[in-house]
Order: sequence, then structure tokens, then C-alpha cells
Amino acid sequence: MAHSETGHAPHSHMKELTLTFVGLIILTYVTVKIAKLDFGSVAVNISIAMFIASIKAGLVALYFMHLKWEEKLIVFFAALSIPFVILMVATMVWDVAEKTAALNYVK
Repeated sequence: MAHSETGHAPHSHMKELTLTFVGLIILTYVTVKIAKLDFGSVAVNISIAMFIASIKAGLVALYFMHLKWEEKLIVFFAALSIPFVILMVATMVWDVAEKTAALNYVK
């Protein structure tokens, strides 16, 4: 029995990967610049930093971990972790805000 060829030639994702890398570099630059700004609250500063980090993590997952080209079931299970990450980040921001408020109260 002969093996049939599917006719799919492997194609390079080099352009997408390069654009993703450039995007990550730009977002890292933005993160460093924003880290030097004071938004009035430690919780707000951390929230902004975590938002940018989440965008970078999404880019890494989509392109470098090839989730963009995977089956929908794999993407579904990867997306299931997002609510837990949001819960952990929200808990961390709340904890930092409470500790900051307690330190300001003691002063």
C-alpha cells in the first residue's frame, strides 16, 4: 500500500515568531518605564505590571508554545488555568494593599 502525501509543505513561522519577539521586547521596555512611575497605590502599580506580564505570557503561550496552531481541546485546557491565575493575582494585590494600609496606619 502506498503512502499518500498530504501536499502540505512545511512553512516557516519565522515572521510571526520575529514579530512576537519584537512585541515582547517592546512590552518589556514598557514594563521597565512604567515601573518607575507612581500611580498612587502599590496595588495599582502591581496590577498594571501584572496586566502587562499577562499579555507577554499570552504571546509566549500562543506563539512560542505553539498554542495558536494546536487543536482546540488543548487550547481549551490551557485556557482553564486563566481564572486561577486571576484569582491568585487578585489575592496578591489584595494582600499587598492590606499590608500597605497597615504600615501606613502604624506610621
